[in-house]
Amino acid sequence: MIHSEESVAAELDRVRQRPATESAPPVLAAFTVDVFEGTTPEAYALRVRHVLSAALHLACTAEFGDEDLPTDEFPDWFKAVSVRDGEAPSQEFAGRGRTAYVDRSGGGPWSLQNWIYRFDPEEDSRGWEFWDVVRVGPSRLRVWVDSWGESFFGSLELLWLLYVAGATHVEGPEVHKAGTWASEVRGR
Repeated sequence: MIHSEESVAAELDRVRQRPATESAPPVLAAFTVDVFEGTTPEAYALRVRHVLSAALHLACTAEFGDEDLPTDEFPDWFKAVSVRDGEAPSQEFAGRGRTAYVDRSGGGPWSLQNWIYRFDPEEDSRGWEFWDVVRVGPSRLRVWVDSWGESFFGSLELLWLLYVAGATHVEGPEVHKAGTWASEVRGR
């Protein structure tokens, strides 16, 4: 099992605040994200953190069974975009991101419950844990994850979130030494 109760709780802490640079593993994987015009990198990062916070809070507290999990903590825009056959979401960034995800992945949109179930600590298809999100340009961010050194890992649920939060384009993942992340945090 990749995710333990302790690792999910630590991941939730990293979503809520940037981890100390000395706490990083030797390597991290990065997704480079370009955001839609009119979306600030700061607003984008907050949207990503909000959704991950809700999912990881459930992973720490909920019993994953056959029942639908509560969705109260998820933002309305994410609930609206995460339907398989629904109307276009009212938030333009989410609808455009949904289209970009479908174009890139070749798959359909995620339903909210299917997406949430990827965060079940017993589920082993999620091959990453959130590490940080860092602005690296006027409309570009890098989303850092711990993939335990792997360059290829299950991350479609992360791509879904990155696109529907307002990305026009997502590249990666690429594995880097943790010093690259630390340099970006310091703005170098």
